[in-house]
Amino acid sequence: MSWGYCPKCLKKQRRIDELEEEIVRLKAKLRYQERTVSEGVFGSSTPSAKLPVKPNSLQERQGKHGGAKVGHKGHGRKTFTEAEADRVQTVRVPARCPDCGTTLEAKKLRRRCMLDVPTVKVEKVLWRLDRKWCPHCRRAVSAHPPGILPKSLYSNRLLAYLAVQHYVYGIPVGTLVRQTGLLQGGLLKAFHRLARLIGSVPERLLQDYRASPVKHADETGWRTDGQNGYAWLFCTSKLSLFRFRQSRSAQIAQQVLGCDPSPGVLVVDRYHAYNKAPSHLQYCYAHLLRDVQDIEKTFPNDSEVLAFVHHLAPLLAKAMKLRTLPLSRQQFRRRARRLKTSILKIAHRNANHPAIWNIQEIFRTKTDRLFHWARDPSIPADNNLAERELRPLVIARKISFGSQSPQGARTRETMMSVLNTIAKRTPQVAQTLELALNALAQNPYTDLYPLLFPTSPANSNPHHQ
Repeated sequence: MSWGYCPKCLKKQRRIDELEEEIVRLKAKLRYQERTVSEGVFGSSTPSAKLPVKPNSLQERQGKHGGAKVGHKGHGRKTFTEAEADRVQTVRVPARCPDCGTTLEAKKLRRRCMLDVPTVKVEKVLWRLDRKWCPHCRRAVSAHPPGILPKSLYSNRLLAYLAVQHYVYGIPVGTLVRQTGLLQGGLLKAFHRLARLIGSVPERLLQDYRASPVKHADETGWRTDGQNGYAWLFCTSKLSLFRFRQSRSAQIAQQVLGCDPSPGVLVVDRYHAYNKAPSHLQYCYAHLLRDVQDIEKTFPNDSEVLAFVHHLAPLLAKAMKLRTLPLSRQQFRRRARRLKTSILKIAHRNANHPAIWNIQEIFRTKTDRLFHWARDPSIPADNNLAERELRPLVIARKISFGSQSPQGARTRETMMSVLNTIAKRTPQVAQTLELALNALAQNPYTDLYPLLFPTSPANSNPHHQ
């Protein structure tokens, strides 16, 4: 028995198959274009400043009103006592009524609290320095003005204030020049000199960083003298170390982390420059969660992908939030073990989709870099500390387009490392720097480290960080 076939039907079926394949291809292309329009060319990794459509600009977001949620206790305006006030002033009323002229009777004073700020104004101070002659030593003895470095035009107070405003709060130099009336060239020279005076301090911070039980690292773009480069951040909850280099190679991380085995855990993204770090690595779950959510956006109609994301994404989010819950150490470890078991179970589950394989491969091959958070609540499952700390630097990059010279990059590296570390330990950043400079003005051989960081682990308990 011979089987016949219809050539026309075969031709139609081939055409149908071709059209179905083209539909699938066009749908994938359309989804990519839709994501590019809403998320930018880098997808979920697109910087917020480059998003074509900001979430807050959507109509449903604009309809939401700000303010505290209903039932929230809130933090209202607080009053303060006379002992807490910096200045107490009394305002008197006239002896007679301003309307009828009747003599007024005294009543109890009414208190009103107010917050004020002194006007930023640079004072021109002329010191008249006494000089005398010693007939025995055959030399002149001169008085020295307090609170100023030798051969400096700016007082230590002014210099500390300007440095903190620029390197901690990100106020541009041009704005400081307009506020104070100073010359920009003179101010930049003063910053360079200050960086040289405290240039040995970051090396001491480097030793503290290596000995810390929990460390973070991240990097972002930074131009120097018009050349592309990178700003590296190595930080803990108590210190910050910045490096401005033209390279993003592993050599930069190795210079900071060292070669000798160090204690603790280094929390990073999956950038390969940290692979040879001499400490344990903890990969950031926020980056993993974003990668998991991306495959759902890429394959929105695949039921296997949707089920995978639906089960894994909430577990990653819970892992990042677990350390913020009011749990005892025993309760934390119990919940952490359950989360770890659930995550690994999903990672080793049989799957058919290649996108799921890619995610599972990370958990299967890098298990030793994914679950340090489960044994200690002090180890975060995300790298948000470094991400947030880099944000002001990104804003400074958008305003100034980077450093104008290699010397400016070196000065910024030193000043940001020292001042941001002080800011993590005390709100009195400018006052702390001013006191250290005053001590240096009296004795040029003063050790600045214990003055800048009086509560440093190196000055107290070396195992506490």
